[in-house]
Amino acid sequence: MSNSVKLIVMLTNNDRTVENANEIFENCKDLEVECWGFKDIGLPVAEMQKLVKNMKRANKKTFLEVVSIGEKEGMKGAKLSVECGFDYLMGTVFYEKIADYLIDKHPKYYPFCGKIYGHPSILDGSVDEIINHAKYVLKNGAKGVDLLAYRYIKEDADKRLIRDFLGQIKGPVILAGSIDSWDRLEKVLNYKPWGFTIGSAFFNNKFVKNGTFREQIEKVIEYINND
Repeated sequence: MSNSVKLIVMLTNNDRTVENANEIFENCKDLEVECWGFKDIGLPVAEMQKLVKNMKRANKKTFLEVVSIGEKEGMKGAKLSVECGFDYLMGTVFYEKIADYLIDKHPKYYPFCGKIYGHPSILDGSVDEIINHAKYVLKNGAKGVDLLAYRYIKEDADKRLIRDFLGQIKGPVILAGSIDSWDRLEKVLNYKPWGFTIGSAFFNNKFVKNGTFREQIEKVIEYINND
């Protein structure tokens, strides 16, 4: 893709990896998308390992997103990311223990910032609190951050959160969750984060009415390249 913002295709629907993720990836791996990922729930570990291997064999960058908020569950997700050989670990509420565990290991840690709760995950806290938390995690071992911008409950994310956040945070930022319309996609591309995820929107035909998963991705790639 010509646009420098990275599209991360998530083989997930409603914060859960789909059962036929491997089959879908095989059908789409030739597309012009380098970054692929899925959640830590929905598949047995052996299937996750197989899927990561298939992605790497196709020269893809791999992302595991963990939506658990407790330290114990977050550490379990971190160990899973190492066990499966992921390139990036997104999500988990930030804990220094998790950052310390990953400091000399391969997956790059991009935790959530702000107050996270619920399932699917919701972002809470003031804009300043979210920004300050992101600065804190980047100073304490995180390599980037995962911002649930369109899951923010306090105000329209476009009015201030994304603009101010990207203006003040110097590390890589992934915008994740509910990028499910052409309007939001256009705004994300204009904001130019390091990357952004789309998962459920592809499964729910948000970009091509009654289109296949592959057709959804193709249409978004075309849009990004023409942006």
